[in-house]
Amino acid sequence: MEHAAHLHHAAELSYTLAFLTGLLGAGHCLGMCGGLVSAFFMKIGAGRTAPASAFLAYHAARISVYALVGLISAILGAVLVSTGRVGLAQALLQIIAGLLVILLGFDLLGLSPIRNAWGFAPLAWLRRQFMTATQKGPLVGGLIGGALNGLMPCSMTMAMAVKATTAPSPAEGMLLMLAFGAGTLPAMLSASVLFGKLGPRLRGALLKAAALTVIALGVATFWQGLRYFLVMWSLVG
Repeated sequence: MEHAAHLHHAAELSYTLAFLTGLLGAGHCLGMCGGLVSAFFMKIGAGRTAPASAFLAYHAARISVYALVGLISAILGAVLVSTGRVGLAQALLQIIAGLLVILLGFDLLGLSPIRNAWGFAPLAWLRRQFMTATQKGPLVGGLIGGALNGLMPCSMTMAMAVKATTAPSPAEGMLLMLAFGAGTLPAMLSASVLFGKLGPRLRGALLKAAALTVIALGVATFWQGLRYFLVMWSLVG
């Protein structure tokens, strides 16, 4: 019972940190995707304000892709765990994932020796498909554009996907990415309005806050994995 309560508390902490990462990452979202998203909605609205259906379709598709990535990541994590001693494998996966998330947090700060250029699909192909989606109409174009946006390279998204590999179940991996996606909504919904209006100092401060939250999530994941590893090692050693 005590172990189950600890896992429940850890899951709640992860959801909170994932949501805060998305929320505080407004500066990063606007800097990386603001111009692209703004141009997309200007084109899909033919120079006028795009219809509400386009915004709803876009962000529903984008967050659905995050949820799918979380689900797949958690399943992959479970497959990796099943290849060895379950307890030790789970702990090692958490330790490795925690270190990777920490590195991605430092990448957001520009302090990592290894720059993240990973996405879930080739970037050049994504950009081509993204801009041609505007020719499909507000609803279908919004769905396609949002789904493609969810696949684009982003250190914050990648950090959450790595964290999702350690989720206790596929459903919880999906919920983790949904919490992150919900946090990104304020910035992404207002991207076409606020793009370029946030000063570099404010955007920089928001980015640092998001990066520190990512690092905190990585540290928490690493620490949970290390504690679990030591317990399991004492049982099998």
